[in-house]
Amino acid sequence: MGVRKLHQDEPDIDEDLARALVDEQFPRWADLPLKYVDSHGTQNVLYRLGEEWVVRLPRQDGVVPELEGARQWMPYLAARLPVPVPEQVAEGEPGHGFPWPWAVHRWLPGENPVVGRLDRPEALAEDLAGFVTAMRAIDTAGAPESFRGRPLAERADGTREVIRRLDGTIDSAAALAVWDEAVSTPGAGRDVWLHGDLQPGNVLVSGGRLGAVIDFGCMGTGDPAVDLITAWYVLGGPERRTFREAAAVDDDTWVRGRGWALTIAVHELAYYRDLNPFMVRTASRVVGEILADAART
Repeated sequence: MGVRKLHQDEPDIDEDLARALVDEQFPRWADLPLKYVDSHGTQNVLYRLGEEWVVRLPRQDGVVPELEGARQWMPYLAARLPVPVPEQVAEGEPGHGFPWPWAVHRWLPGENPVVGRLDRPEALAEDLAGFVTAMRAIDTAGAPESFRGRPLAERADGTREVIRRLDGTIDSAAALAVWDEAVSTPGAGRDVWLHGDLQPGNVLVSGGRLGAVIDFGCMGTGDPAVDLITAWYVLGGPERRTFREAAAVDDDTWVRGRGWALTIAVHELAYYRDLNPFMVRTASRVVGEILADAART
């Protein structure tokens, strides 16, 4: 049985395909068990390979350039970050009807955080702030630009249209007010390294602390406000304040960060409405918390 598709242009992907690709191209792993990973990710299908590895098969052609980005930049970032990040150990070729390159990464243990059920929320907030701060401090010379690194103003009209289409699902008037404030807030003036997608599915927690950060498909340089989305996606209200203080975020950057979280969440609500219940629940919660935060300020 194939994996449920999240995009119209996805190929058919199932365990038989993953097994055939691994056995043919990496026979040293042919005797290792293969098991589907029911992840919340939307860009790759994952199969755990034995205890140490994970197979990542792109769902779309647009994901393929991430393989080159990971090969070039992840070792550089890994040496400068406080927690483990993905390590690519092999790259496969198209085959058996699968049209694109694919990769094998080292398996990173941990669980995705669930807001409201965090074991050590304040400690996790401080850990996330430390990760974001470390990303900001990395030299950006020669680094690629994140597709989320452009100014919010470039997303202004498209986001307004999505918010209007969601009227009745969200409080569109309140969301538009938050969005307009974020778009009109001055930018940072300098770009920094970004993870670009610090959502629950890309954060691994162990013992209540940040254990690893995965899926750097949006990585690159851009507005430091982008990675603040984790304050609404991963953290609740009390620990959100801890995160902001620990990351030393000024007012303008915080407002832009709230805007980034909003634009990402409303696009997820619109795109995944009938495809990914987890993404829809998460995005709905994020929008609700953003509007509640804005109402208090």
